[in-house]
This record gives sequence, structure tokens and C-alpha cells, in this order.
Amino acid sequence: MYEEKIVLCGANSYEEKYYLNPDFDALPDNIKDELKIMCVLYVNDVGGILTLVYDEDARLCFEVTSEEFDPMFDEIGSHLKIKQLQREKEDLLEALQMYYKVFFLGGDLCC
Repeated sequence: MYEEKIVLCGANSYEEKYYLNPDFDALPDNIKDELKIMCVLYVNDVGGILTLVYDEDARLCFEVTSEEFDPMFDEIGSHLKIKQLQREKEDLLEALQMYYKVFFLGGDLCC
């Protein structure tokens, strides 16, 4: 497996920017759009910076950071929003994990 985390995408409420790793340009446009909407709405709702990364075990993880003493960042809302997204976008997130395992790590579809 990879020895470091690989960023899929992220959004930053401070700079009002969205980022998609160019290595994932081959994703279908509707998936890229859904990721963008999900990330941008998240930071719009709770603030901070949201990054979706693949960890060393090829799991897709939500990483959240905020500027120190940011009064606009909603830490409790952040945890609740992530749980909501994991529930509502479960199929998408699982498909993205499978995509990463197959196309980036050369894994099999069966496992």
C-alpha cells in the first residue's frame, strides 16, 4: 500500500476554494460534481477546511482542520455533519474506495 495519505479532494472556507487532486480527473463528471457539492456545502455549513484522503489502508477518511480560535468553526456541527454525510453518501464513499483500490493500488474487484 501507499506509505502516506493521498488527497482526493477538499474545500477551504477561509479561501473559498475547492480542490480535486488531478490524479482523479478520470472520475466521471457526475462523481466529481457530487464531491464538489458535498465538500463546499460542508465548509459552508460548519466552516474550516475539509479534506477527503485515502489512508494507508485505502480507506477514505474525512479530515477537518480549522484556524486556531476560529469563532465561526462549529466543532460539534462538524462531527454531526460528517456522520450525516457518511450515512447519506455511503454508496458513493464505498465506490470511491473501490475505485482507489482497483485503479491506484491494482487490487482485485472481488475483495
